[in-house]
Amino acid sequence: MSEYEPETINSESESEATGAETMASEKSSKLWLVIVLGVLIIGLIVTGIVFLSRAGTDVTGKVRDIFIILMALESIVIGAALIILVVQLASLINLLQNEIKPILKSTSDTVNTLKGTTTFLSDNLAAPVIKINSSVAGAKKLLDLIGLFKK
Repeated sequence: MSEYEPETINSESESEATGAETMASEKSSKLWLVIVLGVLIIGLIVTGIVFLSRAGTDVTGKVRDIFIILMALESIVIGAALIILVVQLASLINLLQNEIKPILKSTSDTVNTLKGTTTFLSDNLAAPVIKINSSVAGAKKLLDLIGLFKK
């Protein structure tokens, strides 16, 4: 069975390498797609500007009016997005004040209780046991020196 384990490990590492190569090629293809789309959009904008510069004043005025309307719609969308952002921020502040703060206070109280319990156990359990053990060890050493207990 040990003869097949190295092959399994090699096939797993090969599949991981193949998976990494696939992900890298997908990222590369997405990057190229974004670059091509960007160049295409810039080309369309330049083409539109060239055609508008050759067009008459009535066509240019209509295009200007359309762009003014589009800018007004864009500012309405941005305003709505800002309102949603402010509402979400208020919701987050409410969450922090009313839910997270009590949890942190409860955790702090628990830690303080644990500190008290640890101090109590140390003073009333561990310290006496340590004192008894040191006394027994001292007595044993004394008896060893006297010669009553020999190893």
